[in-house]
Amino acid sequence: MLHTILNEQHLANVLAQALETCRHRLFIATANVKDTRLPGGSADRSATGVFDLLAGLAERGVEVRLLHSAVPSGPFLRRLSGGTPAGMTMRRCPRMHAKAVIADARLMYLGSANLTGAGLGAKSPTRRNFEVGIWTDDTSLIDPVADMLEAVWSGQYCKECGRREYCPVPLEEPDL
Repeated sequence: MLHTILNEQHLANVLAQALETCRHRLFIATANVKDTRLPGGSADRSATGVFDLLAGLAERGVEVRLLHSAVPSGPFLRRLSGGTPAGMTMRRCPRMHAKAVIADARLMYLGSANLTGAGLGAKSPTRRNFEVGIWTDDTSLIDPVADMLEAVWSGQYCKECGRREYCPVPLEEPDL
């Protein structure tokens, strides 16, 4: 399977399916992360936020890994003030620019969308980003991406990193 994902399909076709089908490990790489309210966008206060969706997976026993570049949005950080849910781990690498969602090493999104409302298409048609990606179950595509993300996650690039001055504690979790 190999599908092209465009614009608002990121939310409906990718994130929803990854969250529904994931049973063991969800690995998300993104430059930016916000506590976007899904599915109705930020105006829908009855919608569930990204943080709660990920925490819910962790509570079900799914290992949730979130590798991101920028400091999460204020609302996301406020949610973290009570601690990261058991089973959910976040690491920040200032060089992370990849956008990927890998569910159980068997489904992968790879594309341009960050874990934000504009990136996922949760905002109105006039406020969302134009995004493109692929959704696949082809392990010949998934495995090399998963291996690269695992290498970043485990710090294999830290020793030789040219941006250490921007990362005082390699792969730190958010400083609350």
